[in-house]
Amino acid sequence: MTIRPSSTRSAVLITGAGGKTGGHAARLLLERGHQVRALVHRFDDRAAALRDSGAEVVTGDLNDIDAVRAAAEGAHAAYFVYPIKPGLLDTTTIFAQAAAEAGVTSVVNMSQISARRGATSDAARTHWLAERVLDWSPLAVTHLRPTYFAEWLTIFGAKSIRDEGVLRLPFGNGRHAPIAAEDQGRVIAAILERPEEHAGQTYPLFGPVEMNHYEIADAISRALGRPVRYEPADIPTWIEWLKSQGFPSYLAQHLSHVAVDYVNGIFAGTNDIVERVGGKKPMTVEDFITANASAFAD
Repeated sequence: MTIRPSSTRSAVLITGAGGKTGGHAARLLLERGHQVRALVHRFDDRAAALRDSGAEVVTGDLNDIDAVRAAAEGAHAAYFVYPIKPGLLDTTTIFAQAAAEAGVTSVVNMSQISARRGATSDAARTHWLAERVLDWSPLAVTHLRPTYFAEWLTIFGAKSIRDEGVLRLPFGNGRHAPIAAEDQGRVIAAILERPEEHAGQTYPLFGPVEMNHYEIADAISRALGRPVRYEPADIPTWIEWLKSQGFPSYLAQHLSHVAVDYVNGIFAGTNDIVERVGGKKPMTVEDFITANASAFAD
């Protein structure tokens, strides 16, 4: 991978640019006239769409310090995101070192609402440690801690909704305000435009309305125009189902523990950060399901 350094430090680096949050942030920044460098693991249709929209798309492995350093050259700010899989601490350290070497000064870090020192989820506890690594670095960092993404309804709920008209999840009567990746992308883009205003902050991100899953199922019913009911599952049975569907054990361990966190209120709450920082009210569950109705079609 070869990148010519920019003559001015005007670029914004987006890691995970082929994903939901990074992709939305990159497109918004492009629409606003910013120079965007999109770092992707492999070049695919999503990367091609970003290239066609005006982004400089580069491929590279976040665990390759030289590749990350090259991608960061000429950038003054960056968005860092890593999937729920092993390796976050190593990757965060590599990213922080490479970004600092390249002259990046500000970073928006995607964490999670369950990140804390005493978390029993390996992923949640590691996200908290990764936040600390970035805090120790010379970078000015803004941490984002979103509650459950609205997109999780399409990943973990779509099949049972299509086949049975049932939303089957292990969350009891717990509550949260689902937040769409698009709304998170709006917050990310806004912070990257004016990082100095948000440096040192940790922002919990929520959708507009706190709901339990009975209420979420009612909202899905209204959006799809057919009945959908919530059926609470017990955690061990649901985790075994996840494994049977091919989800990795690291993710299963995370979900088994954050399901308990969810019931205990860790994911609950609302605030105005998405609207105040991102400049637009976040979409409701009905808005999201309407926009993604094809995921629930027979």
